[in-house]
Amino acid sequence: MEIEVLGSFGGESPDHRLTSLLIDGRIALDAGCLCSALPIERQLGIEAVVLSHSHADHTNSLPFFIDNVFGRSDGALEIHGSAPTVYAVRKHVFNSAVWPDFSRLPNHLIPSIKFVEFSDEEPIELGSLRLLPVPVNHVVTTHGFLIEDDRSAVLWSSDTGPTDRLWEVANRTPNLKAVCIDVSFDDSLQDIADASGHLTPSGLAQELTKLEVDVPILLHHLKPTCVETIQQEVAALALSNVDFLEQGRVYDFG
Repeated sequence: MEIEVLGSFGGESPDHRLTSLLIDGRIALDAGCLCSALPIERQLGIEAVVLSHSHADHTNSLPFFIDNVFGRSDGALEIHGSAPTVYAVRKHVFNSAVWPDFSRLPNHLIPSIKFVEFSDEEPIELGSLRLLPVPVNHVVTTHGFLIEDDRSAVLWSSDTGPTDRLWEVANRTPNLKAVCIDVSFDDSLQDIADASGHLTPSGLAQELTKLEVDVPILLHHLKPTCVETIQQEVAALALSNVDFLEQGRVYDFG
């Protein structure tokens, strides 16, 4: 399994791209920066998009991505999301006011995109990949995903505050290679993290007491203004298995 980190941040600047992963070159997990991270030729290779939730930093590039692949892909491109996520994206983005409704273009019988709703902990089968949606603790309906193929598994959280089920899934997965989890704010912004459903370094330390397996922990979704302080606070925790998800890197979890 190869996971390319297109964007690993919870905010945007020239050096910080919004959250998106590309799995095995063909499945996009979130769509914060598909267009700015990938040339159009590689965008055309994406077979499906899986959304963790509806917030803009995870869906920002979706309308422009659809515009780029419109009419150049075989059949309708699938966009997978929970029922609340699909509702929000259709109502607030693909509504013909903000952006064309590509689920009805060129017409409703031959659409360019197809929305597919998933349910908690029911696997999404995408060729050789399986993504298990795990509900996490955020201000809107949000899921992390256990990403699996026949050889390995990676547990990736979307935005989350303190949660339990994610760690239960980690502890029961025998071929787990890594856990990727959100740390958005530094400790001085704990109140904001609590109110918005995110973690700080101190919150991360508490969460990791729930993990019973020894695997790498890769942090992502840092707010650009908090990056340096978060890095210092994480270093002070002196946790040998914790690192930061590196934007632009391709991870091989074979």
